[in-house]
Amino acid sequence: MFTMSSRRTASLITLGCARNEVDSEELAARLEAAGWQLGDDAPDVVVVNTCGFIDSAKKDSIDTLLAAADSGAKVVAAGCMAERYGNELAEALPEASAVISFDDYAEIGDRLDDVLADRPLKPHTPRDRRTLLPISPVDRASAPKASIPGHGDLPEGLAPASGPRVLRKRLDESPVASLKLASGCDRRCTFCAIPAFRGSYVSRRPDELLAEADWLAHRGVRELVLVSENSTSYGKDLGDLRALEKLLPQLAAVEGVERVRVSYLQPAELRPGLIDVITGTEGVAPYFDLSFQHASGTVLRRMRRFGDPERFLGLLETVRERAPEAGVRSNFIVGFPGETEEEFGELVGFLEQARLDVIGVFGYSDEDGTEAAGLPGKLAQEVIDERVRMLTELAEELTAQRAEERIGTEVDVLIDDDLGDGGYEGRAAHQGPEVDGSVTVQGIGLVKGQIVRAHVVDAEGVDLIARIKAAGP
Repeated sequence: MFTMSSRRTASLITLGCARNEVDSEELAARLEAAGWQLGDDAPDVVVVNTCGFIDSAKKDSIDTLLAAADSGAKVVAAGCMAERYGNELAEALPEASAVISFDDYAEIGDRLDDVLADRPLKPHTPRDRRTLLPISPVDRASAPKASIPGHGDLPEGLAPASGPRVLRKRLDESPVASLKLASGCDRRCTFCAIPAFRGSYVSRRPDELLAEADWLAHRGVRELVLVSENSTSYGKDLGDLRALEKLLPQLAAVEGVERVRVSYLQPAELRPGLIDVITGTEGVAPYFDLSFQHASGTVLRRMRRFGDPERFLGLLETVRERAPEAGVRSNFIVGFPGETEEEFGELVGFLEQARLDVIGVFGYSDEDGTEAAGLPGKLAQEVIDERVRMLTELAEELTAQRAEERIGTEVDVLIDDDLGDGGYEGRAAHQGPEVDGSVTVQGIGLVKGQIVRAHVVDAEGVDLIARIKAAGP
């Protein structure tokens, strides 16, 4: 029997996207509140926050779980892959002591106590979370609210209440942190399984987000990256389609926050008013992480998405009319069922005109439980691989050209690493953290979290090299 005074240590390994990183910080806070110590030195339990989005992510999750088991610690699988496959994963991976679902997060300390005591946990049976109802307005109104000034009603180091995610503990000292707008997705793209295990789209209340932004700013965060499965849907379940347009200026006004960045924008839902706010609000990065997925109108319709090259180029023209320096990134799926040479050519032609800063290329693969897995016209793997190769080479050339276009311009760089010998690494407003390029700044005496004005003198691929102009506070 373990007591609160028992020494119990846990290590967290996070795989996948920024949404998982936020989940891990919430798990870390809950574990500490339950009396667990966090540390990577001979932990009793290793919790692997898995990713189950595509085949390569699943393989990485399995490899990480097996490696953790080799360490001698008890291993717990959490996250998207654990939620998605549940009992199936537990049977296939006896090396894991437990496979837990999102529903276990609120009592994660108790669950790990069970693991240490060798009390068996019954793996959940994967269920279709699309049938779950969103939180009602009555439930939202009655939910506890956090006190913002000083957070006097909260234990030191714990974030304000955020719906079902009550706690949060920072796991690094980066000046950049993700802020989760919502969970789930209501779209039904034929290639995507996320709604089946993440559930319906549920927005967090603006007051919760502002309270958490303030909490993060008090702990050295200077840039907030807003994440969700589809940020343009924020607020629709709250009865306000303009909720994000209203929220962004409020977040940018939080004391200590220097930059707010929005990720995961759906092109079909990107309203003119939202474009105006992103491009015209001080403190909001003119940055567009657009989920194009393809450019051919016929392929997009088979994906249950909307658009075509003309509409997408028109959208990009609108963005650049308002903010010529805006950063734009997107990912594309190659080899979707039925994709013809002509349709692939439409995608190539679009990219040659789009001038995107970052282009991600993925080969199509069937995902369990998706509509696309049953579509006719599957392409041979060698055809998919060849198209991926061709588009990747083109993408590298085009994004390098786009970076070269920025030579001679000035950029505001958030410093996040000292490289030594007068070099510092950071991100400009057009660059998202980790997923995009970086800026190497030549200067003296710069510090992490500082924003500096720099003159771009060179480019290496998507990365920029710049010289300091003037330092901000």
